[in-house]
Amino acid sequence: MIKKMSPSESDFDIPAKNCYRMVILGSTKVGKTAIVSRFLNAKFDEQYTPTIEDFHRKLYSIKGDVYQLDILDTSGNHPFPAMRRLSILTGDVFILVFSLDNRDSFQEVQRLKKQIFETKSCLKNKIKENIDVPLVICGNKGDRDFYREVQQEEIEQLVAGDEKCAYFEISAKRNENVDKMFQTLFTLAKLPHEMSPDLHRKVSVQYCDILRSKSLKNKKMKDAGEAFGMVNPCARRPSVHSDLMYIKEKAIGGGQGKDKERCVIS
Repeated sequence: MIKKMSPSESDFDIPAKNCYRMVILGSTKVGKTAIVSRFLNAKFDEQYTPTIEDFHRKLYSIKGDVYQLDILDTSGNHPFPAMRRLSILTGDVFILVFSLDNRDSFQEVQRLKKQIFETKSCLKNKIKENIDVPLVICGNKGDRDFYREVQQEEIEQLVAGDEKCAYFEISAKRNENVDKMFQTLFTLAKLPHEMSPDLHRKVSVQYCDILRSKSLKNKKMKDAGEAFGMVNPCARRPSVHSDLMYIKEKAIGGGQGKDKERCVIS
């Protein structure tokens, strides 16, 4: 879990156990950024712009508890393998995206799934924890099914026997199955399903007082099941040094003190 915040977020006092990072991986031009745009803004941009690496942060207040979700939208090229490995090591939940009309992108997802398992296994063995990687594989561009190059049987074989892995055929363009996919991912990760875009009230940064209001912590509000989400437009990606230190602490301490820690400014 990522423990970095910008100064404007320090008032939320988010426990480290409620801080997570979602990493989106896949080849170029498969729609990773389009999925992120649907998640954050409920929008779809027809124009393609290559992604180097984009970082986003969303804050939630759900039944009186506050959560921080960092979203890492990675490059499909990944000229620096060490950065991809770092993204995997610091990720808590993953979305692997391929295009249904591009077989090469499906083969890349096969490699990525294996790499995530191997990379996480290396860290988990050091801290003697069970390997538990919530992951969703997305076959995007369902609106182009006529040009399909990946068959259902191949996909079923990729996810078979993995209880923490699910598959969805989606269309980010038409917004088909996108929210259902996120609901499943958060369920696999044992996170509140209200984190999914359709299940919380979206507020702007001007309404941040709602998130940190003491009234959200009382029993009445919890029983009401209120859920709010806010995108932080000023969030900055934690430095590589911060990520490396997090991994080092995780490997040495096994996360024993994470319940006592807070999301703090690095």
